[in-house]
Amino acid sequence: MNKSIIALTVLTAFSGMVSAAQHQHAGHHAHHEDEHLCELEHFTPDQLRNMDGKPATLPTIEANKQVAKTLNYADTQAFEDTNRGLIAVLDSASGKIIRDKFTDFIEVTPEAAVDYPDSVNPSLWRQAVANQAANGLYEVIPGEVYQVRGVDLASATFIRGETGWIVYDVLTTKESMAAALNFFLSEVPEGGDLKVVAMLYSHSHGDHFGGSRAVYEHNPDVKVYGSRNITKEIVDENVLAGNAMSRRVTYQYGNSLGRHAHGIVDAALAKGVANGELSYVLPHKEMNWDNEYEVHTIDGVEMHFVDASGTEAASEMVTYIPKHKALWTGELTYQGMHNIYTLRGAKVRDSLKWSKKINEMLMLWGHEAEYLFGSHSAPIWENDNIQEYLKMQRDAYGFTHNQTLRLANNGMVMQDIGDAIYTVMPESIQQSWHTNGYHGSYSHNARAVYNMYLGYFDMNPSNLNPLPVAAEAQKFVEYMGGCEAVTEKAKADFIKGEYRFVATAMDKVVNVCPDNQQARSLLADTYEQLGYQAESAGWRNVYLTGAQETRVGIQPGSIKAASADVLANMGIDNLLDYIAVKVDSTVAQHTPFTMNIEVTDTKAFYVTEMANGNFNNFEWSKYADELANTPKPKADATLRIEHGDVAKILMGQVTLEQLLKAGKASIVGDASVLAKLQAAQVEFDDKFEIVPQPAKGQEVDAELYLK
Repeated sequence: MNKSIIALTVLTAFSGMVSAAQHQHAGHHAHHEDEHLCELEHFTPDQLRNMDGKPATLPTIEANKQVAKTLNYADTQAFEDTNRGLIAVLDSASGKIIRDKFTDFIEVTPEAAVDYPDSVNPSLWRQAVANQAANGLYEVIPGEVYQVRGVDLASATFIRGETGWIVYDVLTTKESMAAALNFFLSEVPEGGDLKVVAMLYSHSHGDHFGGSRAVYEHNPDVKVYGSRNITKEIVDENVLAGNAMSRRVTYQYGNSLGRHAHGIVDAALAKGVANGELSYVLPHKEMNWDNEYEVHTIDGVEMHFVDASGTEAASEMVTYIPKHKALWTGELTYQGMHNIYTLRGAKVRDSLKWSKKINEMLMLWGHEAEYLFGSHSAPIWENDNIQEYLKMQRDAYGFTHNQTLRLANNGMVMQDIGDAIYTVMPESIQQSWHTNGYHGSYSHNARAVYNMYLGYFDMNPSNLNPLPVAAEAQKFVEYMGGCEAVTEKAKADFIKGEYRFVATAMDKVVNVCPDNQQARSLLADTYEQLGYQAESAGWRNVYLTGAQETRVGIQPGSIKAASADVLANMGIDNLLDYIAVKVDSTVAQHTPFTMNIEVTDTKAFYVTEMANGNFNNFEWSKYADELANTPKPKADATLRIEHGDVAKILMGQVTLEQLLKAGKASIVGDASVLAKLQAAQVEFDDKFEIVPQPAKGQEVDAELYLK
């Protein structure tokens, strides 16, 4: 099975754009020559209003057709596994959260998986159909283990204990987990009158802990367990680059796009992420602090935990339940290739460690496991199937790591490795559905491996100190004969389907000539076709969101607000580091100061200094024994405040000025240091430009989005 790169590199000589009317319905890709329109023909506003997106071009249709020829449609095991053990379909309260939003255009049959729309990569379409099949309460192990799938991005797994239920991973939001929990308790064949007595978080991503408060409200005595260092990693990953990451998330998940065959069709791991309140109940215990392999008994169930931190998440664990011969893989496995680098932005993950951790599971428990289940996708049953699945998942990550470095050690640069990784892919990985690049493409994952070891620089001197983006675009367009000349050449390449380079060239043109509506429309059309060809759900959403913003600017989308529970657990050190990121050095260089901070309820003591335009901090109390004979440094001022009030400031419930006036905080010494600090800080732009935005009145094809 060729992966997404096939669809992105096929260059055809066909021209013509299929008529809009023919492609408003998913699942039909038979065509006739007289039904095609000219590639670059202008659509009237009325035509655009009747479209969800512009039609796929003939080069896109041909590229997707070539991909379809490589797919192993005879393998329908994923559908059989998804349907196995179904007890009850989702009720209306659970189904409307995510799944029901796709029912108008996605049917759930293996036959529907073959009948892809022209505007969707056929491999991604098959994944979209398979994920749509998840729809209810499933029995994994009779009377012992159940899953609710289809409510949110992750699945909620319920394990029978001695006195109640143990739930493993609790979805993204309080609302989605409350619906899933109520649905489970009402439909489970036995034990619906029992409480959830324990909940476990497999790792530090929001779709696995965000619904915890729903479980806590169901049973305030619930015992909570998490992976090693989970609270710190939750805070660390989302604070310092949080604003940039939030903006980028809108692209990766297509938050402003519609759900239809020209928009969002899937989120790779499942259908999408639930909206609502992301909560976090602190664990009573974090596993694997003493040993990498630990055994614990939770409500009478013996569980073996292995630390997998540094693989798919900075904090993560996998679990084996000997009593059931059941293996919980967390998010180290699912029905696809995951992200070694996630497009929203995060530190590159260690694909070698990831591969080795899957191998550990195989070596430790693979010889006897009869059930495998995790955070996403359907379970795997029977030992032979489990061993085969784990080996293939292991080798997908190992292959990406090892072959990237083999190519790099032979001098191949990062830009080329993204394509080359497909040329060295073993046939066994190509032919397996569950190693396809639905979440993480092999292209960007291979480039991530290169970047992890060698960084962004390829040692070509011309790439060492390039001009800034705008200046470089100006010179490129000037060298190529101006905006109009480049646009005319790009039109010819667009007709031939050479979208990757058209996007590169036209991005520079629109940066230089933002009022050139013909160029802007061509760039957006190009992104759209690239989205239609992408196998990765993230790539599709990035391209289609880029097309939307190029045409009409930034649109409203559901961005999840910061969690009050997570903010409440942010340490003073996290806050001080975050303040330092917000400091404008050109202002701060003129206003140096020193300030000590006493956290009165925790007895923590911090030393801070603004110097050379940089805000520094040091946790003095952390080294209390080492500094016992050293006097605390004198400062221009000392701020005294409680940790709980810092959390309230972060949540916008109160200001420092209000706390000072109320006497709940105090400042001793030169109070002007607070004014200096405040004056040096900036507020981040949460709508910063990613693609060239149109000025008011310069939008193109806006009628596409007037729904």
